[in-house]
Amino acid sequence: MKEEFDVLIVGGGMVGAAVACALGGSSLKVGLVEKAMPEAFLPEQEHDMRVSALSIASKHILETVGAWDTVLEMRSCPFKRMRVWETAGDTEFNCDNINYEALGYIVENRVTQLALLKRAQQFSNVQLLCPVTIKQITYQNGQGSVELDDGEVISAQVIVGADGGQSRVRQTVGLGVTSWDYQQHAMVINVETDYEQQDITWQRFVPTGPQAFLPLSGRNGSIVWYNTPNEVSRLKKISEQELITEMTETFPDCLGKINKILGVASFPLKRQHAQEYVKQGVALVGDAAHMINPLAGQGVNIGLLDAAMLAEVLLEASDKGKNIADISVLKRYERLRRNENLKMMTVMDLFYRVFSNKVLPVKFLRNLGLGLAERITPLKNKVMRGAMGLEGRLPKLAKGETIIS
Repeated sequence: MKEEFDVLIVGGGMVGAAVACALGGSSLKVGLVEKAMPEAFLPEQEHDMRVSALSIASKHILETVGAWDTVLEMRSCPFKRMRVWETAGDTEFNCDNINYEALGYIVENRVTQLALLKRAQQFSNVQLLCPVTIKQITYQNGQGSVELDDGEVISAQVIVGADGGQSRVRQTVGLGVTSWDYQQHAMVINVETDYEQQDITWQRFVPTGPQAFLPLSGRNGSIVWYNTPNEVSRLKKISEQELITEMTETFPDCLGKINKILGVASFPLKRQHAQEYVKQGVALVGDAAHMINPLAGQGVNIGLLDAAMLAEVLLEASDKGKNIADISVLKRYERLRRNENLKMMTVMDLFYRVFSNKVLPVKFLRNLGLGLAERITPLKNKVMRGAMGLEGRLPKLAKGETIIS
């Protein structure tokens, strides 16, 4: 058996499913390959460990493709303020200052993925192939195909690699990466507090890395603690009460007493960037193209911007009668996204290096910087807009504009 698509998306996570939704309702025949459906959502379930701070741009994308209402039907937590502090300097960002209803939304990754997959299946031109296992990906002379375990072969004009940091698509077509480890781990701790969380995220900078508190719905919160691999290993081994004591000493009293630890996980921090995003008939999106320091939670957000821009470029080319697989078409997507992503990665690296530096002059300058950010309103508002995904060259979906003609 052999099936042909105009666009075949390998990977049905948040970013891959977003590509499918963005192409939904168009004249292109779209296939979405995913190995397994995420577990169904139940309101009584505890919060997942994996959450993301979705930006306003990401919300616009999800709204415009028709998935946001489903997110809201499940579970999300808007935040209006973000407090950043370090020893002698601090500042608070508030969305009211730029007339937005929120700075962003803390949403479980599974919730976002479920909402997008549900929406993708509502489009007649999108076919979800799930659950399936990929046996082999073949790429020759600018044309790719995917062979499944059951022997079915699927070909497409354009194969989209949305299959994560270890992307098989990227490896098969020979797109190289530049990468390095940060020698730092992130520990994620879901907690239950005395009272319901406020509309604020907290981020404190110390030499070993940031310590963040993200509000979740109800009396729940997600603590993200960056530290050396050895210290994260130590923290994971101590008793629940000892860990609660250490967290209580770290975060402000106004967050409420931590009553219970609901889950603990950790992962190493790594930066990775594909040297090219495209080849003839192939395009990379999300973690397949870039892995960023999660310092400001921008990884998923820039991945969703990739998805929106790739769909926009493909649909514009299709409407003009161009070959959507042509390298000149796909290079346009790369030009529009690679430099924007590189800027964000560079900014996150700069934050990482500046705030993990113990040298006194550097410490003075970063405290001065936080103080200036607090006092200079235009600078503060520009930083806010950048974190909300409202700066730079944005795809139409991120601005709430449709792309289906």
